[in-house]
Amino acid sequence: MTLIQILIAVAAAAFAGLLGWAIATGDFLQEGAVLLSLPWGQVTLADLYLGFFLYAVLVFVVERSKRSAAFWALPVFVLGNVWAALWFILRWKLIVARLRPPPETPQP
Repeated sequence: MTLIQILIAVAAAAFAGLLGWAIATGDFLQEGAVLLSLPWGQVTLADLYLGFFLYAVLVFVVERSKRSAAFWALPVFVLGNVWAALWFILRWKLIVARLRPPPETPQP
């Protein structure tokens, strides 16, 4: 596992812990209603879902099959970035390979 994969895993685990704490101590519906009533709450949620959409586009570019892409892209809109982090951890080497230009072949 590369350093970036480890960092993503640590960040995802910390976020999962924060999510668990919020589920155990907060009231999602009541607090969500407050969040949606605030202009910056609406901007934050729009930004979040824009990020989900951009992640989904990346998944469809990287994954070879549409079925695999749908499996990885669609749940992020419900499960959030913990799901995206798992994809990045599992696909990191493939992502890097796809983004790097091919090595130049020596000219004779």
